[in-house]
Amino acid sequence: MLEVLADYDRVVEIGIGRRTDLARALADHGVAVTATDVHERDVPAGVAFVRDDIVNPEPAVYADADAIYARNLPPELHRPALEVARTADAEFLFTTLGGDPSAVPVERKTIETGTLYVARARGE
Repeated sequence: MLEVLADYDRVVEIGIGRRTDLARALADHGVAVTATDVHERDVPAGVAFVRDDIVNPEPAVYADADAIYARNLPPELHRPALEVARTADAEFLFTTLGGDPSAVPVERKTIETGTLYVARARGE
């Protein structure tokens, strides 16, 4: 995902959890990264953190994002995340857990770690 997301200026990660490696790598590449989660999380230097729930989001968190992304996003969160991306006029990219299908229309991109789903390109 790094190779795709590093092209954006500002991104928001939905549900960072304890996996901070991608956010750190993006920040190291000069991308402005905001990480969100429903629980308080420690994030690397250079990554902003905001406690937020994508099901009941605070729109200001996502307003200036070029892209919103998530890793291992469960199907029940695909639609709420897509709506946030539409509101922010941001691209929405995500991966799923194993065999989970996408719950929203997507384009598929093959990346090193599997399949990246692109549910929304900017301006759609």
